[in-house]
Amino acid sequence: MQTTTTDIEPINRNMLKLARPMILFFILLNAMLITGKSFLVRKGIDQDVVIIGNLLLFTVTIVTYIISYRSLFAKNPNVFIRAMYGGFVIKFFVIAIAAFIYIMSAKKEVNKTALFICMGLYLLYTVMEVTALFRVLKSKKHG
Repeated sequence: MQTTTTDIEPINRNMLKLARPMILFFILLNAMLITGKSFLVRKGIDQDVVIIGNLLLFTVTIVTYIISYRSLFAKNPNVFIRAMYGGFVIKFFVIAIAAFIYIMSAKKEVNKTALFICMGLYLLYTVMEVTALFRVLKSKKHG
């Protein structure tokens, strides 16, 4: 059976609609980080680390969200499980490598506060991703 663009478009629109909270959060947080530089400096938080961490977490979350979202429509239910585990592995290694590179390049000047903020952002993005995927599962269009 051949798939037409009209079959795919609603899926993409719905996927984008469900990803809106992640996109808005990313934009608003970056705006706050850029405009609040003096506040971050007073608190001893490295603005660049948090902005780059936010960008990295947003990017990897969107990629894993798209992979998981598309797997929800597969006929084999194991595809979704593999996509979720694969998404976790992708996130884990990308974040671990980025943290390793930052820690090795910063040496003793590692900004622990910024790293903890990035850990919190990881949790927030993961919650938003899982919430969006659960909305797909609950929707009548899917089931």
